[in-house]
Amino acid sequence: MAKVSFTTALQNEYQTLFDTCQVNPAKRSEVDRLATRLLASRGRYQEVGDDLGIPWQVIAVIHTLECAQDFNLHLHNGDPLTARTVRVPKGRPADGEPPFDWAESAADALRLRKLPQWDDWSVAGMLYCLEGYNGWGYRLYHPDVKSPYLWGNSNHYSSGKYVKDGTWSASAVSAQCGAATLLRRLAEKGAAVDEPARSAQFAYAPTKVTPRGAELQRFLNGFTGIYLREDGKLGEKTSSAFHQVFGHYLQGDPRA
Repeated sequence: MAKVSFTTALQNEYQTLFDTCQVNPAKRSEVDRLATRLLASRGRYQEVGDDLGIPWQVIAVIHTLECAQDFNLHLHNGDPLTARTVRVPKGRPADGEPPFDWAESAADALRLRKLPQWDDWSVAGMLYCLEGYNGWGYRLYHPDVKSPYLWGNSNHYSSGKYVKDGTWSASAVSAQCGAATLLRRLAEKGAAVDEPARSAQFAYAPTKVTPRGAELQRFLNGFTGIYLREDGKLGEKTSSAFHQVFGHYLQGDPRA
């Protein structure tokens, strides 16, 4: 998939950056607007993602960065659906005739990037795929600058960008909201992005230690305003935090 290996160190870096990501105050209303629009279109993203085994949030943020959330454009690169793509990747989709259906073209773009073959949809796994989707130029050649494709509009990015293919400017500033910044805001709005925590069937258990319970509490502690003891006992406070992030209480909670 990439020139950069998905090492444990890189996974830890992604998770730490995501856990500490904060939207720049001046951009908060814009990021909220983008997140609200993605949530409203969740069904369209899920239709594509469910068939390919890709979380809808990944498709949603790619659609934001590549197409400004316009369903009349190819997910590949933002070219119009009225013809095959003209820019790189050129001539997509190879099959069918224009005008193309957005979902079919989106599926072609994701298959072309081999995202359906990826099987780690943790936060770190998502961010690895998204950074690779845009390219590894920042990490390989300008490691002092966090990729704005991921971290634009957040506390992790201030300046430096490729103003065009192969042309670097240290002073230029990306105005685009980064994919990770937007994923973080979606998570804060209840659209959880951590696949293992999202899919696991945790149950309310205030008096006994639950397998992976401490892992769940550690994940929840990454969200603003949540402070849990990571003891694996999934009681009222953990269930309330779970509700804050996922939109529902733990199974068995009397409040459920």
